[in-house]
Amino acid sequence: MSVFNLSKKQIYRVLAVLAVFCSILAVFFYKDRFKETALIEDDTPLVRTMIVDNTDSIKHYSYSGEVRGRRESQLAFQVGGKIIKRHVELGSIVKQGQILMEIDPQDIIETVNSHIAQVASAKSQLQLATNNLNRYRQLCEQDVISRAQLDRYQSAYEVAQAGHQQANAQYVQVSNQLKYSSLHTDRSGVISGISAEVGQVVGSGQIVVTLVEDKELEIEIYVPENRIGELKNASQIKIVFWALPDLKVSGKIREIAPIADTISRTYKVRVSLLNQLPEIKPGMTATAEISVPDDQAVIASIPLSALYQTDETPGVWIVKDGKVRFKTIKTGSFGNNRVQVIAGLKTGEVIVTAGVHKLREGQKVKVMEGDKT
Repeated sequence: MSVFNLSKKQIYRVLAVLAVFCSILAVFFYKDRFKETALIEDDTPLVRTMIVDNTDSIKHYSYSGEVRGRRESQLAFQVGGKIIKRHVELGSIVKQGQILMEIDPQDIIETVNSHIAQVASAKSQLQLATNNLNRYRQLCEQDVISRAQLDRYQSAYEVAQAGHQQANAQYVQVSNQLKYSSLHTDRSGVISGISAEVGQVVGSGQIVVTLVEDKELEIEIYVPENRIGELKNASQIKIVFWALPDLKVSGKIREIAPIADTISRTYKVRVSLLNQLPEIKPGMTATAEISVPDDQAVIASIPLSALYQTDETPGVWIVKDGKVRFKTIKTGSFGNNRVQVIAGLKTGEVIVTAGVHKLREGQKVKVMEGDKT
């Protein structure tokens, strides 16, 4: 049957079958091409990189601490008693000589009155002994009494004189105790601690108030004993504050405790603030960020994810001209998910930092956007 003898309906059917057949061929053709393209693209992996920089050889440590005054006074009453008045609150700014607290002076007043009476009695006894001594001295000169009798009156006079001196000394002492019933500041500053309240009975020497001289603030931190030696070589210290996130102040090591804490085995370290700013207050939480040069000849510090081990030989993948090559390195100390490189790398070299176990020598790679080659 010739194609020319077909009806229009039959011709349309033949064309439809041919169109479907061509479509199926096209799908298989482009599917194979897509697979080939995907294989080519998969063979060029996307990698993350970093540039070797010797500034990474500096070690960084952070220690939490608290803002403290360089000069802090823990104040206490010099006599014991019941607190009847408190004139300050936490954070109060006080001047030198200002009254902070008072204890009940009634018992001290009664003691003072008792000693006043003792002084008067001792004075009366001394006067009597003086009169007797003068009278019997005249009688001795007239040979009316013996020298031994005069010596007894002389001794009685000396005893009365000593008793009078003792009574006076005790009176002065209890009088001072009356003055000590009021607690005064010895300098200007800020009240940073109150450890006793009205109605509480405190003993002599018991700390009731902490006063901070706010003219010179510093940070108190505690450092492990294995880091103490490095602090002396700190190249930079920055202080950040939890309550002041936008503020960063330079610091300087002022003091390192000579003895470690017996429990924590850490050393107390005082860091002076080089800028004494008014917004920094005693008691604030702070963090000292300390930068210390590495004691080894460190070239750089790289992420652990960049390290690749072959036959127990550590190395990294170097990216150059879009290809990777393996380069052995010598490592130093490990810490904070990083490793110190002390040999094998040069400043400016580009290394792969992720996916290192999927690479092979000479393989082409694509660097993630934002990274540098």
